[in-house]
Amino acid sequence: MTAITTPRRNERSRRAILTAALELLGETGYRDLTVEAIAARAGVGKQTIYRWWRGKGAVILEALVDSTVTDLALPDTGDLRADLRLVLRATVAEFADPQLSATTRAITIETLADDTLAEQVRDQLLRPQLAAVRDRLRAGRAAGQVREGVDLDVAVELLFGPIYHRWLLRNGPLTEAYADELVDVALAAIGP
Repeated sequence: MTAITTPRRNERSRRAILTAALELLGETGYRDLTVEAIAARAGVGKQTIYRWWRGKGAVILEALVDSTVTDLALPDTGDLRADLRLVLRATVAEFADPQLSATTRAITIETLADDTLAEQVRDQLLRPQLAAVRDRLRAGRAAGQVREGVDLDVAVELLFGPIYHRWLLRNGPLTEAYADELVDVALAAIGP
């Protein structure tokens, strides 16, 4: 059996590529961003990018993951409602931001045609964030704020699914009031 090897990455080049990708994303938006432009800004050949990534979606994903906070633990003030409101308000603010939303939409579209990218988005972006919420709900259960027997994965989907639905279909505003209402409805369903 032969081992599959990944081309070794020069960390300085990798960092330059990810920095260039984020800078260009801010300047041009996702649609007009090209691998050629990223390569030129980073001072590398585009073949270097294609050797390390499948395409611009994968580059942007790694740049976004690389630039996010690694400690995803949610606040635990002892008040589950307040803590979840804080998180959901931040989530709707990100989805309501036109530039962030455009990038997220573009990557979402690419994931529909690229199973590998979809898996990377799930594993590197979504699952860690949703796991942090599940952990906070688990702490809420231990404090008597979440009913025993509630499937915490379903509870997380109950909180975030409507946000994705509203964002994807553009069927209503993404506001703090909406986030608060989601928290209230979810806690009514999963509370003691």
